[in-house]
Amino acid sequence: MPGDRPTMPPVRLRSEAELARDALTAPLLARAVRLARWAGPSRPVAAGGVLTEPDLRAAAEHLGLGADEEGPGYVAEAWQLAVDTGLIEVREPAEEAAAGQEADAGGAGDAGGEETTGVATPGQELRLITEGSPRDVLDIWLGGFETVLADAAAPDLAEIVDQIGDDGELDLDGIDWNPEEEADFLDGVLGNLYLLTALDEQDSGRAVPLPALAAAMIVPDDMEEPTDDILEEISEAMVRLDDQFRMLEPTGLVEYQPVDEALIEEVDGEGRFPDTADSPHGPDEEDVSRYGMVRLTPLGVFGVRTRMLDAGIDAPAVGDLADKGAEVLLDALPGHPEPAARAEAEQWLARRTPDEAARELLAAARGDDTGAPLRRLACQQTLSLVGAAAEPALREVLDDRHLGGLARVWLAERAMPDIPEPSEEMVFWLTVDTIAAQLAADGDSAELRDLVRGLVEQSGSFFDSAWRVDHPATAEVLEAMGRLHPDKKAAKQARKAAFKARSRA
Repeated sequence: MPGDRPTMPPVRLRSEAELARDALTAPLLARAVRLARWAGPSRPVAAGGVLTEPDLRAAAEHLGLGADEEGPGYVAEAWQLAVDTGLIEVREPAEEAAAGQEADAGGAGDAGGEETTGVATPGQELRLITEGSPRDVLDIWLGGFETVLADAAAPDLAEIVDQIGDDGELDLDGIDWNPEEEADFLDGVLGNLYLLTALDEQDSGRAVPLPALAAAMIVPDDMEEPTDDILEEISEAMVRLDDQFRMLEPTGLVEYQPVDEALIEEVDGEGRFPDTADSPHGPDEEDVSRYGMVRLTPLGVFGVRTRMLDAGIDAPAVGDLADKGAEVLLDALPGHPEPAARAEAEQWLARRTPDEAARELLAAARGDDTGAPLRRLACQQTLSLVGAAAEPALREVLDDRHLGGLARVWLAERAMPDIPEPSEEMVFWLTVDTIAAQLAADGDSAELRDLVRGLVEQSGSFFDSAWRVDHPATAEVLEAMGRLHPDKKAAKQARKAAFKARSRA
């Protein structure tokens, strides 16, 4: 059922055109595109479709990477990405013959003493890089990201080599690697980064320390002090994540400051990084950058969100509600972080005139159901973004039991003339409705505690009248005021008033 799907906070996405530009400038895809063009019209390849050693060095020079050890390594990664994403097509000799191509046009042969077994040509996807839409480019990038992500979750090649016996057989049991667990762990880490970005949009440029990220995945919620085994597990995860983020950074998914190599060499005999023994969240703040810092890029937010949607997770983006009705908007906004809620409301309002928006919002805010106070709070916050052109719609509801108080607040904030004084009944109703909304939004918060104290100080007889308010949440609000008010006498009065309200109901 849709209601059973996990839900993430909304994120603000860049436009597809901006994201496509980010994808094309990501080092790995940029190199893959240049290699695909360099490979044309055809290029002989060795077994497995890889470049020959001479061509690896030539390609490294072409990309300006140099022909030393690192250059060919970068080329090999970019070449594999180009093949995996269809930017380059590799044909075996039989396929070449079937296509009617001559063997000397690039089929099996010899290149610099190295036997070639096929030919590579620019693939069909390469045309989409320049002629396709931004979405076409992003689809190519997503395909490459999935490939690199799978490689990042795979065991280290050195570990595999170590487990090859004298008989040439691979001892799978000797490799401490569970493919599903490893993939799930990396997905969980990326999900945590995504969640932090969504919840802290105003400071989404802040990188997350690697120890904190690893600890969030490993330390149980109910564990006050991590054990030595847990600390060792965190250190092992940090080493693994350091390798994985180094692989993922060239895709443009993350910005990553690697772990200081000197720290890796200092991992103690218990398998722990130095200075991590005292806290699951790592070292002091002044040294934390040495332990690795990572953040999702805007392209990374797009990529992780796409994977979440494919996995059946509800991962909304700001703007999804722009064409929905006001009732959908008001139900959703209370669950959004404040910057995302404002951006969502602004996009919704942009599709409507101020008068149309105000009428639709006010109609959706009515009701006596349990969610109505929170809808009215969201309505009030959204209407705060609407200009004076909405005044007629607000004046029309001045006598409405649900909306009259809200309308007076809106008019007063804009210093509009001729605002009728509210009745005492309306004032008390609006007060109960406001507290009910705050309870639904934030529970027994410090802000609500201050509001309750202020209300009672302003009116010493508040509880004498409040229990008579004809609002479905009156008793619940008075009980909350009894919990929240610091003065025992006032708290007792609130509880007595709540009892009367329930008896009246």
